[in-house]
Amino acid sequence: MSHRYTCLNLVKKEHLDDLNHVNNVQYLFWAQEIAKAHWEKLNNFLKETTGVWMVRNHQVNYKLGAFLGDIIKVETYVKDVRGPLATRVVEFYNNRTNLLLVSCKTKWCWVELETRKPLKISEKIKKLFLSSKVII
Repeated sequence: MSHRYTCLNLVKKEHLDDLNHVNNVQYLFWAQEIAKAHWEKLNNFLKETTGVWMVRNHQVNYKLGAFLGDIIKVETYVKDVRGPLATRVVEFYNNRTNLLLVSCKTKWCWVELETRKPLKISEKIKKLFLSSKVII
């Protein structure tokens, strides 16, 4: 099982759309923010500076709404790593009911910092992503 990283978000007025539930774009913003935070924590072990992560695509499934004042538990992990690509899963749960609200799968591509050409993800990064033993 892969290492999981979790945070909590309080739904504020600015997160809502015209239907008074969390806007779909907000979930993508949160998905990117937790991916960045998770990578920064893991990268403390590596000090990896040769590459940068770029989004290739998102697949988002909306199941239930979240509303003003709700606390959303956001959980992420990397499901698999192949060549320059890593599939990251981000799941959003109502923190009170633990019901799944939204799930997002994103393909991230590891690219060389200067040229933006894809780089094979190193074994160090792969092991760090896929290990359940990392404590942060």
